[in-house]
Amino acid sequence: MAYTLAQLNAASPAEALAMLDGLYEHSPWIAEQALQQRPFRSLAQLQHAMVQVLANASLDRQLDLIRAHPELAGKAMETNTLTAESTNEQNKAGLTNCTPDELARIRHMNAAYGERFGFPFVLAVRGPRGLGLPKQEIIDTFARRLSNHPDFERAEALRNIHRIAEIRLGDKFGYEPTLGNDVWDWQEKLSAHTDPGYAERGQLTVTYLTDAHRACAQRISHWMRDCGFDEVEIDAVGNVVGRYHGTTPDAKYLLTGSHYDTVRNGGKYDGRLGIFVPMACVRELHRAGKRLPFGIEVVGFSEEEGQRYKATFLGSGALIGDFKPEWLDQQDADGITLRSAMQHAGLCIDDIPKLRRDPARYLGFVEVHIEQGPVLNELDIPLGIVTSINGSVRYMGEMTGTASHAGTTPMDRRRDAALGVAELALYMEQRARQDEGSVATIGMLQVPSGSVNVVPGKCLFSMDLRAPTDPQRDAMVADVLAKLDEIARRRGLQYTTELAMKAAAAPSAPAWQKRWEAAVAALGVPLHRMPSGAGHDAMKLHEVMPQAMLFVRGQNGGISHNPLESSTAHDMQLAVDAFTHLLQQLATETP
Repeated sequence: MAYTLAQLNAASPAEALAMLDGLYEHSPWIAEQALQQRPFRSLAQLQHAMVQVLANASLDRQLDLIRAHPELAGKAMETNTLTAESTNEQNKAGLTNCTPDELARIRHMNAAYGERFGFPFVLAVRGPRGLGLPKQEIIDTFARRLSNHPDFERAEALRNIHRIAEIRLGDKFGYEPTLGNDVWDWQEKLSAHTDPGYAERGQLTVTYLTDAHRACAQRISHWMRDCGFDEVEIDAVGNVVGRYHGTTPDAKYLLTGSHYDTVRNGGKYDGRLGIFVPMACVRELHRAGKRLPFGIEVVGFSEEEGQRYKATFLGSGALIGDFKPEWLDQQDADGITLRSAMQHAGLCIDDIPKLRRDPARYLGFVEVHIEQGPVLNELDIPLGIVTSINGSVRYMGEMTGTASHAGTTPMDRRRDAALGVAELALYMEQRARQDEGSVATIGMLQVPSGSVNVVPGKCLFSMDLRAPTDPQRDAMVADVLAKLDEIARRRGLQYTTELAMKAAAAPSAPAWQKRWEAAVAALGVPLHRMPSGAGHDAMKLHEVMPQAMLFVRGQNGGISHNPLESSTAHDMQLAVDAFTHLLQQLATETP
């Protein structure tokens, strides 16, 4: 019979420790120290307490814990000496049924891993959904992590240990992240749709108005109807819009959602998580026959990534009246204009101006999004409160010097365009580190017609500079441009720059940020406030109404725009719970 949190809180120290036996392999001291923080309001709070115990432990104790874990498909499995928990996990992942070739490869990697790191490879083999990872994914992950830096790999092993404990804790207390599982499943099913040329390689790519993109829109619209939305439509730019009415016809709406297009060879959760979390909340309201004093409008924005056409935020931009007619003449790589693509998809271009929302009819906009970075993952915290979406600028530049012979031109007589840009890149790194939250990147650096024995006479480069506020960003940009000029003068170079993009910072509305904070705190999860370095649909809605975002932890170092992008059903459940709590707050505030 499953335990309850009330039993755990009321139990004697010895009884409580016995309830948590086996969470951490042969290491009861973690649960013992965490239990000193009783009472716990939630399993998530208990889980974080154990995370903190291990984070504060010595390096030797951390390594002892990692070394207490058995090798995957190793001798302990063969001799049936695994703990009951480990036996169950390796069984679910199919590791007890490996082919001779699979077993040989795993044993080879076990040996290589142990030699490199000094501890066994640890992986939460039950995976982000808890059902067990496919054997091939386990093998691929094993091979990939062999190249990690030792310090990073030690931290990654500990993160996997915490994930193992989280699943085991749920088993003991009969907890299943039911809504998180549904959100995870929706994303998994939607990822079956991908553009031609990528499906054959098992890659996810969904660009604006392709067959895969339109299939995604249809699938989302059908799920919205199944969830009980009162109105569902695909609008004139391809947004999927679901409305769940409030208690009165004149009730305002809470606007929420995110995008369903992807980058090329991207991940399954970027954008889509922010569609499915509120959908799950609406479904639960519908099942309970409950209405709120406001309506909920969930939008799956059709385009945010700018992959097929240069225009970006086509979906959210249309809702604030920012759709420029000249965009219709843009062409994709195959010469197909945006106008033709929209007409082929059956969208009514003449109706686009009608999509503009009246801000007076809305309470505000909130967006749930996978973090797309390593911060929450490294802190072992499932949710983050976004304080601002960074303002950004992008420049395309060209540095010009003199191409000359690499062997006969003395170092003090060179006009090396690439070195000028290289010096600028190092300065940008130094300058960005002076401010909290600033980042600066030269992501493109090209020497046209470069040769191994020629001093570069030309270098093409990009600059991407971002900061939590516009003044902070603008001060950094001014310093970088001044440094560029100084470098060029000193090195005898010429340069040009062209402003390619400028986006204002989007600070979270204080009242809405506080609502997210209250929602997260109610779950017993620690508050972590952070800026967003990436752009989001919330940036567009910020122009006409208050907005605030909630981040959800990503796995695999928090990587995003990558097939390794991942999150767990447990973290998605917490996002659904936080969103539900936010709705409850609004219900008490709204007359």
